[in-house]
Amino acid sequence: MRTCVVMPCYRTKNTAAEVIKSIPGIVERIFAVDDGCPENTGKYLLSEVRDPRLKVLFHDRNKGVGGAVKTGYRAALEENYDIIIKIDSDGQMDTGYIPQFIEKIESGAAAYVKGNRFYFPDNLLKMPKIRMIGNFGLSFLSKLVSGYWELMDPANGYTAISNPALKVLPLDKIDNGYFFENDVLFRLGTFRAAVDEVPVDSIYKNERSSMRIPGILVTFPFKYFIRFIKRIFYNYFLRDFNLGSIYILISTLLLSFGTGFGIYKWVVSYETNVPSTAGTVMIPAVLVIFGMQFLLSAINFDMNYKRRLAPKSKQDVRNER
Repeated sequence: MRTCVVMPCYRTKNTAAEVIKSIPGIVERIFAVDDGCPENTGKYLLSEVRDPRLKVLFHDRNKGVGGAVKTGYRAALEENYDIIIKIDSDGQMDTGYIPQFIEKIESGAAAYVKGNRFYFPDNLLKMPKIRMIGNFGLSFLSKLVSGYWELMDPANGYTAISNPALKVLPLDKIDNGYFFENDVLFRLGTFRAAVDEVPVDSIYKNERSSMRIPGILVTFPFKYFIRFIKRIFYNYFLRDFNLGSIYILISTLLLSFGTGFGIYKWVVSYETNVPSTAGTVMIPAVLVIFGMQFLLSAINFDMNYKRRLAPKSKQDVRNER
């Protein structure tokens, strides 16, 4: 399979060239995307790097890491590469793992592969503490939103995607910022594409991340919530209706009615100063307990739902007609 690398570049003039030199020969093309870099990383690469595989793409203005990756993805699709690897240009990702990413897709194990920095315990000691805590929190939310409960490091940006899987992604709708990785998983999750991981080491130096924690705390929760609702609707009510759908409906009804009824009776009791009877207290309690049981059953069903290897694009469906 023909393989290329997409590498967004922003304030990485001091590291991007070395990253390119370390990319193994199995990769046929390297798309470096200068995302309106104030250091002119793209021009620097053109003048200093003599690798014939290199092709530099430029943005007139900064679009964000997601926007840069999407530009590289579109270029890879235009040249019809089979496997598209995405790495960062800051030198934190060991390019020696690229053959393992390729093998996962070539062997048919997955349509999308992510690096897992948490597989080796030593990596946790090297990772900055604030980054480690943030990654653990975001990882759980990403599992819930995307449905890929088996992934240990869903926020990792070291990835590989097959050509068929990339074709189903609506690139124009995917987030341009740091939510990009989560958004890709959400989109693939709505098609139930097969995803796997490769254990990787990370290289941490004294570099400063452009990611701003306050901005993430403000914007990410709403984005997670909207995509979670969409995934549940797409997977359990629009494209399929199964046992998980029934669990979700029953748990929602029981929890909503039990909670609402309990609050209403508590308010009435408080205002009238008349204690509720044991039977009145038991009704919402039983409803909530059964609702939680059905909710846990829905989560268990979601965790064990079978994935497809290669989701079909609109063009694939048309070609089959």
